[in-house]
Amino acid sequence: MEETKEIRVSSTDPESGFMSRDNKQEMFCYLDHRTTDFKFNIITDAYVTPGNVHDSVPYLSRLDRQIQRFGFKVEASALDSGYLTSAVCKGLSDRGIFGVIAHRRFKPTKGLFPKAKFTYDKEKDLYICPNKDELTYRTTTREGYREYKSDPKKCATCPLLSQCTRSKTKQKVITRHVWEDHKEQVRLNRLSPSGKELYKFRKEKVERSFADSKELHGLRYCRLRGLRNTSEQVLLTAACQNMKKIATHLARLS
Repeated sequence: MEETKEIRVSSTDPESGFMSRDNKQEMFCYLDHRTTDFKFNIITDAYVTPGNVHDSVPYLSRLDRQIQRFGFKVEASALDSGYLTSAVCKGLSDRGIFGVIAHRRFKPTKGLFPKAKFTYDKEKDLYICPNKDELTYRTTTREGYREYKSDPKKCATCPLLSQCTRSKTKQKVITRHVWEDHKEQVRLNRLSPSGKELYKFRKEKVERSFADSKELHGLRYCRLRGLRNTSEQVLLTAACQNMKKIATHLARLS
């Protein structure tokens, strides 16, 4: 039997999307996916999607649009944890961009070892469990995840079994995306001195830009319904903010 996914649709604005995220209010809304430059905090792109579209989905295509339209030579990009996906990490690597993305905290099942307790051996292409036994590669899923499985005969007599898995077959399974190496490189970037310095400015740049939109330009709420109308509101707001930024910088030069 095929699984079905329930999608909520607003009765007053069907083009909006229902957003459900941790520590945030659930609601029908639109999302403003915004890019700002590092030096002057000028908004270089503002793209609106329904609220149920994940932040990472439009990112690479919007990045390419800016590079092609404005001839930008993007050297580095600082993003929040919502963009920490294998596809985004690989995309930044393919474009030669130094990516810095915030760490995403996953909550492991209570009472079980987190994935971090399993060490990946790149040369042998296998995982080593806390009891020093091996989880070997078995197959790759259609979604691009490589599966590493333990030997259930060894697991059955392991003193750490209750902390490792609750599987009825007494077999531990670890997954690793085929682009996981790119994600690990982004993690190393974040921990580097230049990465820490770059990420520190993210709050001062793009988050400040969002705050100004909401507090000073009324972008906390949509004035009209529909994706096109909301996009117009976002773009006009971004234009106003940019004019203020440009005027401020020009005044400093005079």
